[in-house]
Amino acid sequence: MGKVILIVLDSVGVGALPDAADYGDEGANTLKNISQVLSGLHLPNLGSMGLGNLTEIKGVKPEKDTLGAYGIMAEKSKGKDTTTGHWEMMGILTTDPFPTFPEGFPQELIQEFEKRIGTKTLGNEVASGTEIIERLGQEHLKTGYPIIYTSADSVFQIAAHEEVVPLERLYEMCKIARNLLVGPYKVGRVIARPFIGKPGNFTRTANRQDYSLKPPQKTLLDVLKENKKQVISVGKIYDIFAGCGITSSYPTRSNQDGIDKTIQAFQELRDGLLFTNLVDFDSKYGHRNNPSGYAQALEEFDERLPEIWALLDEDTILIITADHGCDPTTPSTDHSREYVPLLVMGDKVKKSYDLKVRESFGDVGATIAEFLGVDFSGYGESFWQLIER
Repeated sequence: MGKVILIVLDSVGVGALPDAADYGDEGANTLKNISQVLSGLHLPNLGSMGLGNLTEIKGVKPEKDTLGAYGIMAEKSKGKDTTTGHWEMMGILTTDPFPTFPEGFPQELIQEFEKRIGTKTLGNEVASGTEIIERLGQEHLKTGYPIIYTSADSVFQIAAHEEVVPLERLYEMCKIARNLLVGPYKVGRVIARPFIGKPGNFTRTANRQDYSLKPPQKTLLDVLKENKKQVISVGKIYDIFAGCGITSSYPTRSNQDGIDKTIQAFQELRDGLLFTNLVDFDSKYGHRNNPSGYAQALEEFDERLPEIWALLDEDTILIITADHGCDPTTPSTDHSREYVPLLVMGDKVKKSYDLKVRESFGDVGATIAEFLGVDFSGYGESFWQLIER
């Protein structure tokens, strides 16, 4: 019997990977650059876990004595998107990146989508979500046509005003798109982007839904479920894995709600994995080039970290990591190809242990498998024997 709390701080990267220049991300370092643009970061609890040992962070000093093990992880898969990062954590190595559409989607694809949903569309371009709804929102209100856009990531996003296109209709459109986007068009995620308000004051709502591809093979989540372990998801984890291997799920509306739901869900966890994604860092601040908002979100998480520590009984370990970067100090509003933090603590974890650089996000899944006592042949190398007390 064992319990793992795995928290993904979405986009909290700690420095450019060696191949970052291939992705246009040379010099990216989400945490370091935010701390330097501002007057430093106040993250005493993450610091006590070893965060300041991972990269230079103004305001967070390196610690000789840490509460657990610490290190950084490199992404082995090709890509820098949410799906690729999370799948690699759970044992899937992506060698062929999901397709992106820097010129927008092919016209024949859009025409087929319009045929299937029975209406024209607007947009079909690479754009920031907040910018495109401000620019095309008024025309959307007049016509009722959904707004289609993408980014440097492998996404097909559909934005619509909740009073013009009811949520269920928007979700239906996303499902139609998901079924259409196969073969060379198999984007990682179709995303519903509902918004409200009036021209000049549109606001995206928390009713976003993601429609991911199903993983191409079994992940650790499937193996845990097959072994009668619980797999409880909090936030968009359910969407990222298309529900595969999940035994129960808790949707969230914000980081703070995600922390609340994590604490709530832990009361349900008896044997298995509690897997949380806190998305606000990425969606609200990274993609909007808002370092001050990003910093505030980090400090708000840090303030609540002791509540999560309080959950850690003798059978539980906590792992905090990320899935990619999204440096809000760069001109780009897209994800960045970065190392991610690896912080591990619990009664059974050595203190002040330096895990150095792990070669794959998959090491997290392999370690969880060993800790929970299941056989798993997915990609990754366990570090449990290095840190077990």
